[in-house]
Amino acid sequence: MGGVWNFIEHIGTREQRWEILDWYHLKENLYKVSGSLRRLHQAQLDLWRGRPEAAMAHVETHTGRQARNFVADLERHRQRIVNYEYVQGEQIASIGSGAVESAIKQIAHPIELSRAQWDERRVNAMLNVRCAYLNGGNVLSRST
Repeated sequence: MGGVWNFIEHIGTREQRWEILDWYHLKENLYKVSGSLRRLHQAQLDLWRGRPEAAMAHVETHTGRQARNFVADLERHRQRIVNYEYVQGEQIASIGSGAVESAIKQIAHPIELSRAQWDERRVNAMLNVRCAYLNGGNVLSRST
């Protein structure tokens, strides 16, 4: 997950973006925590409704590495946890990250050449060209 957030961090400012933690990954990671299914289901319901603190209260009582990791992830991404029920019901945004991850792979593909060494100016220029290309822009001028 960190890779996507590191990439997104360089696109606009935090005020220009609305970062939403992938619901499906969040739910998958929740159920890696061992313990009472009733409590995990309640934590899932709290997360679905955008209440990470309430969800943490259900999980913090569990012992083990998975529970600690999950709580740490909730704390780290708290501002990215939205009221998924509302966002999906109102069709405001996607609650999954598949489309974003796919776009990042398409954009980043040409800069992932083996043994390539890039400096920040050249990577940014290459990403601008790749984005323009994927958006149907004419990025190359041809002389005839």
